[in-house]
Amino acid sequence: MTLLQNLDTVLQDPRFLIPILIWSVIWKGIALWKCGRLNQIRWFVVLLVVNTMGILEIIYVVWFQKDHNAKKR
Repeated sequence: MTLLQNLDTVLQDPRFLIPILIWSVIWKGIALWKCGRLNQIRWFVVLLVVNTMGILEIIYVVWFQKDHNAKKR
């Protein structure tokens, strides 16, 4: 088997996909909740449409959401 065939086999395995799906849904939910509560419509739309397996969501929650809270004080 080639490397590409091995990768295809791994990516179709539910033991690999289910944890990634759970990880992504949790971070997307957290980020969308925070966007909605802070009325950040542009971020909400981007996070809703773009699927990055939680990476963009984590970036938003860690950096951009804190900046908005600091400005409110």
